Amino acid sequence: MTSSTVLAPVSLGELLDKISILEIKESRIVEESKLVNVRTELCCLCAIRPVSLVGNLAIEQWVRLLREANTELWDLEDRIRDKERAGEFDDEFVEIARLIYRTNDKRAHAKKMINTICGSQIVEEKSYQPYDD
Repeated sequence: MTSSTVLAPVSLGELLDKISILEIKESRIVEESKLVNVRTELCCLCAIRPVSLVGNLAIEQWVRLLREANTELWDLEDRIRDKERAGEFDDEFVEIARLIYRTNDKRAHAKKMINTICGSQIVEEKSYQPYDD
């Protein structure tokens, strides 16, 4: 660790979430200078990912759902930013915004399930009012 990095305790769900986001960035970002930073961080985080997770089907299922949610969020964020840039605050804009928070709820659920399965001492909690579908 250098003086410019910090070691902070995080839940396993948070670590795996961050890794999945970095993997998406690695596959989508084209600017080389940004890719260097993404790959550096990804390498650091993968190095501390517990080896015992490999082959754990229960965890792998939730990691897959986490990756799907993060990929969907990436695409939704691109779409809503395009609408914002164009000044189009129409029904589609509202639907995208709603999909973002619903997909974030799926993401939070996947992280919580990973933490529950692994018996994590650190568990992220959310406090939102329920909404009807």
